[in-house]
Amino acid sequence: MKYKDYYKTLGVERSASAADIKKAYRKLAHKFHPDISKEADAKEKFQEVGEAYETLKDTEKRAAYDELGSAYQPGQDFRPPPDWDKAHSGGRSAFDDMDLADLFASLSREQQGGRARGGNFPIPGQDYEVAAQITLEQAARGTEFDVNLSVLEPDGNGFLHRAPRSFKARIAKGASEGQRLRLPGKGGQGINGGRDGDLYLIIHLLPHALLRASGHDLYIDLPLAPWEAALGAEVEVPTLDGAVHLKVPAGTRSGQKLRLAKRGLPKPREGEGDLYAVVHMVLPAELSEHERKLLQQLADGSTFDPRSRFKEAVK
Repeated sequence: MKYKDYYKTLGVERSASAADIKKAYRKLAHKFHPDISKEADAKEKFQEVGEAYETLKDTEKRAAYDELGSAYQPGQDFRPPPDWDKAHSGGRSAFDDMDLADLFASLSREQQGGRARGGNFPIPGQDYEVAAQITLEQAARGTEFDVNLSVLEPDGNGFLHRAPRSFKARIAKGASEGQRLRLPGKGGQGINGGRDGDLYLIIHLLPHALLRASGHDLYIDLPLAPWEAALGAEVEVPTLDGAVHLKVPAGTRSGQKLRLAKRGLPKPREGEGDLYAVVHMVLPAELSEHERKLLQQLADGSTFDPRSRFKEAVK
């Protein structure tokens, strides 16, 4: 039989509490989950972590494992101490063809058959995270998201197996980038009466052709011709609820933000964010002869110096 250091696999000390072991397992199980991890050996590591946790999470199996000692190195051949088999394995005496994982799995079956000294402890199901990519329109109005999971569930013999699960999750209006929405009981199935795990939807907003989100506020680049900015104008601005009219004050500067109140994303409880139109000055790609003459007249008659600060700085 080959020795496996389950504590090393989970990255915890041999004196670790049950809570520390559970925390380490959940972190590593998520890291190496085949549906999430991109590491080449993720599946093997996921199985190793699960095997270690199956033993160390159980009080009696952990005690039996600890009796095997810590003097061995992982992969080293060893035999259990004298009388260990009688105390923990129902009198089994031949271990030559048995793997360490099989040995402790057999202890689970014997515990379920009533031969163990203690009962089975409830174990909560595993939590899962799923990225939910939605549009700004869906975030503003709410939507349904199709969830497709491959979760670990106990079979009739007490062993974990992978099972597909699909359902629709409701995302209420007001979701924002990076938000974690908790769906209680939609994660992995609990064992021995333990509660089912939770599912967390991580919201990611898909890029929009014109708008960009920051929390519940929205931003849009507003191109203005120089004469619109200088003289003032009324322009149409697209929003998630259709175009609205925006009054541009005379003397508006490039980079200035013009606020459209309550035209952003709705907030979860009440109210809405705002929409900010960020002014960008633009010129025609080509000037007609008439436009060129008008601009030349402006240049000849204007006393405005856009670089006056340069002169002040070198005085």
